[in-house]
Amino acid sequence: MTKMTLGSYPHMLGFEQLERLLERTAKTGNEGYPPFNIEQTSDYSYRITLAVAGFAEDDLSITIEDRQLVIRGRQHDDGSERVFLHRGIAARQFQRSFVLADGVEVGEAIMENGLLHVDLTRSRPETVVQTIQIKKG
Repeated sequence: MTKMTLGSYPHMLGFEQLERLLERTAKTGNEGYPPFNIEQTSDYSYRITLAVAGFAEDDLSITIEDRQLVIRGRQHDDGSERVFLHRGIAARQFQRSFVLADGVEVGEAIMENGLLHVDLTRSRPETVVQTIQIKKG
């Protein structure tokens, strides 16, 4: 079976970067931890919410790397000699990646009640009409 690419469609010009972006997104390796929600808060804004119970603000980092929003969590060992009879609360590190479209900007990040909220805004697209002059050959 032949793999169809965006370049296979003659009316789709210049979408090679989008194809690479889709391939990169498929390889991000996000597993199910931590769980997250993505909500649309208006026509041009979104909010990503991650359940990060047990993580402090200092345990989390948020970066933008090559149009990817990357959220990492790593809990620091408190050095205590606690003995757990059962440990059901995850204390593992994580990395969550979200690919951002052109025009999407990351706003503020808020931590409340074990949830990390990251607000995003998308710029309103401009309608551009351009007339091309036809020259005689």
